[in-house]
Amino acid sequence: MAHLVAELALDGIVALDLGTPPQVFHAARRSDRERLYTVRVCGTGPVRSTAGFTVVPDYGLEQLAVADTVIVPGIGRGGPVTDGTLDPAVKDALRAAHERGARIVSICTGASVLAAAGLLDGRTAATHWAWADRIPPLYPRVDWNFDVLFVDDVDVLTSAGVGAGIDLCLHIVRNDHGTEVANRAARRCVVPPFREGGQAQYIERPVPPAAGIGTEPTRNWALDRLADPVSLEDMAAHARMSVRTFTRRFREETGVSPRQWLLRQRVAHAQLLLESTDLGIETVARRSGLGSGTALRQHMQASIGVAPSAYRKTFRPVQSAS
Repeated sequence: MAHLVAELALDGIVALDLGTPPQVFHAARRSDRERLYTVRVCGTGPVRSTAGFTVVPDYGLEQLAVADTVIVPGIGRGGPVTDGTLDPAVKDALRAAHERGARIVSICTGASVLAAAGLLDGRTAATHWAWADRIPPLYPRVDWNFDVLFVDDVDVLTSAGVGAGIDLCLHIVRNDHGTEVANRAARRCVVPPFREGGQAQYIERPVPPAAGIGTEPTRNWALDRLADPVSLEDMAAHARMSVRTFTRRFREETGVSPRQWLLRQRVAHAQLLLESTDLGIETVARRSGLGSGTALRQHMQASIGVAPSAYRKTFRPVQSAS
């Protein structure tokens, strides 16, 4: 059966945040195009969005009692972002869903709703940087992080605003079904397939350069050579820039250094090979440019917290003999 996602629509709902989960999760499909998730928008009745239209949920709060994942999109007004209050019925439904084991997720200021329900006490949580002066005083028991795209705290996940909600939804798909499924969903949505949760919410250059200029051609060039010993100097030379200028421009456009970016691409490629092939660990390490099985183990442990063999078993379980 498809994984059931209940999306909670509250008054003052941010329209883009509301539309993100259905778009991403409905794009997550098996190779035979079978949908892996069902998304149902629920609430206590019609609500006004910040975009100036009314949303009429098809379902009530009873969906929170049966959903595998509960998502709370951002809100632009209401008790959770003004005085720390929350409709008791919504609060009880969220707490009950969490207590029975549902995965709880928020996008943008939806984190204030989770905080008002007491689900973020003692946890680290992310939300939009623009609320850094207003939300923390309402919820002092939460360790707010306004510098990252999202925080994965296992059973409760929170994200920054707007585009970061897409990143978090793809992260969930990747954890549930692997890199290949997440990449197909990202391609269907025409968005980048991967941005690490710890990446900064905003970078020096708010508007990226037009396609084909800046460091983008060099990034594409490097992606075609992950198995080769590509150095920072090689990348700078390809971009026809000095190392210093290239490093500065690269960080402005991506938010990370060239070496960090290249390492992340190699680990991501190793994950894909582990999921989709039966290649040995040493071969996977070589083809992803990490050199050795030892290096692959170290980098995967540091980045996602599991060894290559354990990761492979998660997505390619051993078939029992018939």
